Amino acid sequence: MTLRQALDADRPVLIVGPTASGKSALALEIAERFGGVIVNADAIQVFENWRVLTARPDAADEARAPHRLYGHVAWDATYSVGHWLREVMPLLEGPKRPVIVGGTGLYFTALTSGLAEIPATPPEIRARADGIRLSLGHAAMLPEIDATTRARLDLNNPMRVQRAWEVQQATGRGLAAWQDDTPPPILSLDQAVALRVDAERDWLNDRIARRFDLMLEQGALDEARANLPRYDPDLLSMKAIGAPELMAHLKGEVTLDEARDKATIATCQFAKRQRTWLRSKMKHWHGITPQEIAGGAILSC
Repeated sequence: MTLRQALDADRPVLIVGPTASGKSALALEIAERFGGVIVNADAIQVFENWRVLTARPDAADEARAPHRLYGHVAWDATYSVGHWLREVMPLLEGPKRPVIVGGTGLYFTALTSGLAEIPATPPEIRARADGIRLSLGHAAMLPEIDATTRARLDLNNPMRVQRAWEVQQATGRGLAAWQDDTPPPILSLDQAVALRVDAERDWLNDRIARRFDLMLEQGALDEARANLPRYDPDLLSMKAIGAPELMAHLKGEVTLDEARDKATIATCQFAKRQRTWLRSKMKHWHGITPQEIAGGAILSC
């Protein structure tokens, strides 16, 4: 079956790719030409307090096709992959075919491979973990994490290490053991059209720089200014890429040019991590390039 035939077959569409790779434009074109509702799979675009800085679809895009799970979560709320899966489930059964698009790879793996049902971390254990990470560094948690879990962890990712430590402390059971008991997925890959956007590094970094300049022109700094009185770097919504740098500028700690450069570098580093994840976890997905998207070749083959 060709890609065009698969799209005609009304299957759910999954589009994953690094930031600024053009995946949202592809999702919009598919929804318009083949029918469907666009569903967000970006962990920060769910929050109400950022639109420009997170490149959420604007009003013009929303008028072209229905969009779901964008900007619907309060700025100070918690939100996890479990929350997202529960909200996606009814959309998979809805009258319109979902076109799920985003850069949060964990959302897609949970959707298509299943999600371990791990009990929530008690606040007191989360507070202890935060204290250890901030005072001693995340490496201090590793001796208390079981060997099987350690072997699967990205040991350079503080939040992943902290999460594993919290699960071990809260449940007395390693994160790997919980993952091994993962239930069946909500949507198997053979039931969907799974597309992975492969963007070349230099092309993507140049696009990221140009896009951040455009964000500033469109009001990203005003958006940051509105968030400044309630800014808390520990809140998930405040982890939007570029937010810490713009906040530092508004506090007088750096110039706007310095903030722009630092935010661009942070975004490029984030994109690199996304590309690494996609190569590792989504290597069996159908790979496409931004150039193919822009040229219309994807929808004609």
